[in-house]
Amino acid sequence: MSKRDYYEILGVNKDANDDEIKKAYRKLAMKFHPDRNPDNPKAEEHFKEAKEAYEILSDASKRAAYDQYGHAGVDQQAGMGGAGGFSGGFADAFGDIFGDIFGSGGGGRGRSNVYRGADLRYNLEVSLEEAARGTETKIRIPTMAECDTCHGTGAKAGSRPETCPTCAGHGQVRMQQGFFSIQQACPKCHGSGKVIAHPCPTCQGGGRVKQYKTLAVKIPAGVDEGDRIRLSGEGEAGVNGGPPGDLYVVIQIRAHSVFQRDHNDLHCEMPISFTTAALGGEIEIPTLDGHAKIKIPAETQSGKVFRLRGKGIKGVRSSTHGDLLCHMVVETPVDLTERQKELLRELEALNLEDGARHNPRAKSWMDKVKEFFGP
Repeated sequence: MSKRDYYEILGVNKDANDDEIKKAYRKLAMKFHPDRNPDNPKAEEHFKEAKEAYEILSDASKRAAYDQYGHAGVDQQAGMGGAGGFSGGFADAFGDIFGDIFGSGGGGRGRSNVYRGADLRYNLEVSLEEAARGTETKIRIPTMAECDTCHGTGAKAGSRPETCPTCAGHGQVRMQQGFFSIQQACPKCHGSGKVIAHPCPTCQGGGRVKQYKTLAVKIPAGVDEGDRIRLSGEGEAGVNGGPPGDLYVVIQIRAHSVFQRDHNDLHCEMPISFTTAALGGEIEIPTLDGHAKIKIPAETQSGKVFRLRGKGIKGVRSSTHGDLLCHMVVETPVDLTERQKELLRELEALNLEDGARHNPRAKSWMDKVKEFFGP
């Protein structure tokens, strides 16, 4: 298959200068780099195509041969970068692109490594009542802050960071391996382009020190387990003047003695006496806003659920309150006296006289058991 025109690949005119060609190539390389397009199988093909075009057009002699003879004049050299490894122009441009993609800086242009500070996470435990109504609290967190002694330079008072002699301040060095030239972070300055001969005694040359700071955190009403509150700029300090990171306060709700939360609804178990369950009555139940009364109908069974509308929690992103669901649990009497036992035996005897009427669930269950085992 015939190759596309190199100028067409880069999207430049035939009279484009070196800067225009380099700029066009960097734009395409950033767009089609395989590491940025893991799900696009054609990205690598476009990336290699742009790379080959730039290798030819960034070299004056190869470009002249291509302009005069087309692909036939450069086919033997395309993709090899010449006998001495990568051409200087391509290596420089690729170094710039590699730095843009992976954040390493460099490319022979002496960029300072300015990094944004790390984001921090703080797990904040609150009560169910605080989560429902909202509150304000203070937290104390450890963080890396700019050193007040050296103001972030890492150098001792009266001195300053010096240009790295290994990389001449570029932050990167180039290693020649056969036909290939590999560019990597300088092992002496670790890519910063500077070395500190006399480190600051406070931060030991790091430019940052560990500190604790106290912050006020406003908890909005209705927050739920796992919700995050972002405090902009309260993370770790940046490196070399970079912006600070953010602090994320992650909400954890403490277990409650009465209620269990399910999104905006609340659940609770309500024990009722055998007599109340059988004859009915009125009981008082707790809510987050006080007490409420509900009527228990006669013959209420254990597990019956009563729903109180609007007695739950109004979530942060909700316009209405949830509900309170009360699960009835019929409590079996304990520590009975002889008289109580006697009365219960009498009641049981009366129930057995017409079991199908007084204990329909037991009767139905026994019928199913008999059907299962057969006659």
